Order: sequence, then C-alpha cells, then structure tokens
Amino acid sequence: MCSTPIEPRALTELETGVVTELLSSGKAGAGDYLAQIPFAQVNATWGVGSPSVDVVVPPGVETASGSTDGIFASAAVTDRDGASIGEVILWVEHGRLSGIEYAWYTDVRPQTLPEPAQIEVL
Repeated sequence: MCSTPIEPRALTELETGVVTELLSSGKAGAGDYLAQIPFAQVNATWGVGSPSVDVVVPPGVETASGSTDGIFASAAVTDRDGASIGEVILWVEHGRLSGIEYAWYTDVRPQTLPEPAQIEVL
C-alpha cells in the first residue's frame, strides 16, 4: 500500500456510516472504537482517487481495551442484485482506528466507499 498524505480532515458521513456498520456486529471492543469516530481524522488516501484511507485518532482519546493490531472487522459488499463485488476492512493499531480499506472484485476501481446498506456484516 502506498499512502498519499492529505490535509487531515474529519471522516465524511459515508466513512462514518461504513465504520459504524462494520462495528455493528457487537464484537468485544466495538463500542470503544465507535466512541473514537467523532475524533478520528483521515490523514491519507491509498493512492490518488482511492476510496481506502488511513485514519488517525489523536492522543488523549481513550483506546479500545483488549484489542490487537490488524483487521478488527471486515464485511462483504454486494451490488443491487446481491452479488459480491468486494469487501470492506476496518484496520486498528494500538487500540485506535487506523484505516478503512475497500477491496473490490470488479474491473473498475470504485470512486467511493460502498453505501452501508451494501455491507453484509457476518
């Protein structure tokens, strides 16, 4: 992955919806990560035009308890007909949100993250 730094900004409504959906499974620690969303900022994209982003949570915001680094949650992305077109992955590091990845299975890279309604959390 090659990140392209950007001026830090708040998560968009779509990014917030995707993260919230990924955390809806009730997995231990999910509530701690949900509490970080209002403070989280996007500080890089995974290449120009990529919907995947790096996320930073400022020091002073409580970290998730008992969390390991890496993938915290992932879910399938489907099209209108229910066919699998990709997956979204929520990355964490040191008890903090650290990235939102959209891996697509189609030939054309999506310009945005999927709508939360397209995400099937297992």
